[in-house]
Amino acid sequence: MTHDPKALQAILSEAAPPDLALVFKPMFGGILAYAHGKPLASLSDVGLALKASGALNAEFLAAPGAMALRYAPDAPASKTYVVVPDGMLSDRAALRAWVVKAAAGVAATPAKAKKR
Repeated sequence: MTHDPKALQAILSEAAPPDLALVFKPMFGGILAYAHGKPLASLSDVGLALKASGALNAEFLAAPGAMALRYAPDAPASKTYVVVPDGMLSDRAALRAWVVKAAAGVAATPAKAKKR
C-alpha cells in the first residue's frame, strides 16, 4: 500500500499526546518528524515509521504487520525505524501508545555533537 506523507503527518499529529511538540521537515520526498529536537518518525510512501532502538525495536517488530523500514524493496532494512502496521493508523489510541514509547526513547538518547 502506498501512503501519502502529508496524510501521515495529520494522523501522527492527531495521535501524539498534546504535550509532545512535533516539528515536521521535508526529507527526500517524504517528511521527518522531530520530537525533543531529534528525529522521531519517517513519513513516506512506505508508511509511518517510528524510531525505536534495542528492546523497544524488538517489541515493535513483534507486532503483527510491523516491519523494519525499507524505502525500496532492495534497500537494506533500517535497524532503528519500524513501520507501524497499517491497521494502527486508524486506531489512534494504539498509535498514541507507540508514539509515547518512541518519544520517550528519543528523549533519552544523548544529542549528537554538531560538526564544525
